[in-house]
Amino acid sequence: METFECISTRRSIRRYLDIPVEWDKIGTILEAGRLAPSSGNIQDWNFIVVQDEDKRKAIAEASLRQHWMSKAPVYIVVCSDLKKSERVYGVRGNRLYSIQNSAAAIENMLLTAHSVGLGACWIGAFDENVVSRVLNIPDYARPQAIITIGYSDEKPKTPQRFPLTTVAFLEKYGNRIKDMAAVMHDYSVVTERNLKKGKAIFEKTGNLLTEKGKELAKKIKEKLGK
Repeated sequence: METFECISTRRSIRRYLDIPVEWDKIGTILEAGRLAPSSGNIQDWNFIVVQDEDKRKAIAEASLRQHWMSKAPVYIVVCSDLKKSERVYGVRGNRLYSIQNSAAAIENMLLTAHSVGLGACWIGAFDENVVSRVLNIPDYARPQAIITIGYSDEKPKTPQRFPLTTVAFLEKYGNRIKDMAAVMHDYSVVTERNLKKGKAIFEKTGNLLTEKGKELAKKIKEKLGK
């Protein structure tokens, strides 16, 4: 699956089939998280794979009673090592970089899950104390998110997104790009230009072939006439 296609077709899945997930796919997803960028390459994350049914139910209950979660056969709980991030970057590392780094790993895992044919959902609403207790997470580590993973039992509709012209600014905040096609070299414009160029080349080549074909036919005719 091409990268942009994976990004544009990924959806948050909340209904799962009762089918176990192969360990090789779980491993691929974990590896994608491991390869994410992090502040100063400190890699201040840990990933807890949860398959135990009782633990999944307890975590779903602690996630504002989102009981649909327990239908997913696998959770990956992403934790950040606050000691590591704070030791290198101080308070900013603890309060910001740890969250950013985990988020990068989470997005990598979501996209990879989709690319290998699995559904996934990023859960951020949960009682951290309960989740930490269920999974024996130490005080210096913080559970940042829960990713539910499994084979999808739904096909969510494409959600509405704000157009790029409302979220992208040029040079300063609030300076919207009015002519996005001109600035970003709209693919439709490029494609149309390339199609016209290709058509011209094809027509030129076709005409040359036609002329050569006529000349060849003329020579064959002359030889047969003799």
